Amino acid sequence: MQPRLWLLVAALLAALRDSSALVQTPASLTAQTNRTVMLSCEAKTPPTNSRIYWLRQRLAPSANSHYEFLAFWDLTKGTVYGKEVEQERLTVLRDSSRYTLSLQSVKPSDSGVYFCMTVGNPDLTFGKGTQLSVVDVLPTTPQPTKKTTLKKKVLRCPNLVTRKGPSCALLIVGPLVAVVLVLLVSLGVAIHLHCLQRRARLRLLKQFYK
Repeated sequence: MQPRLWLLVAALLAALRDSSALVQTPASLTAQTNRTVMLSCEAKTPPTNSRIYWLRQRLAPSANSHYEFLAFWDLTKGTVYGKEVEQERLTVLRDSSRYTLSLQSVKPSDSGVYFCMTVGNPDLTFGKGTQLSVVDVLPTTPQPTKKTTLKKKVLRCPNLVTRKGPSCALLIVGPLVAVVLVLLVSLGVAIHLHCLQRRARLRLLKQFYK
């Protein structure tokens, strides 16, 4: 069965066209080394021989590109593997019209385009393929740069009312105290002069009545 499949693929490689009858998801996938990858293929119309084949194209699609047969799912045999396929890492599962290719412990050499295919009479029907890239370290998504918000400086005008120095109360009380002191001194001088005048009058009266 496998040599026939190789001959069919080689003979009809130039006539291959994408078909909406087989829908593959995802369209592309980047996986880290040693992880498990699940590739899906849904048959919109039931295949004539109830078989879904999985192929891998290691190089970019071109006239010289090479399709490697991996495995197919059979109603009675289950998963049938191709030559030099690590069976312990590859499994084909079926759920109704959906066929899933499971790759375990993937490595960079597993990178390529994976196609699901059905064999009709006389045509081959291909899905649009899933581009798988296996890397040791997944690329990090750049974080959006945070916009630095400039703080607005609030300009405060100097308070023209408030001034440094003695308060208004001291400026008012000081002159009042000085005025009071002057009045007290003036009053003391006036009393003293009144006393002197009285004494002088008394002396004058004493001299007058002698």
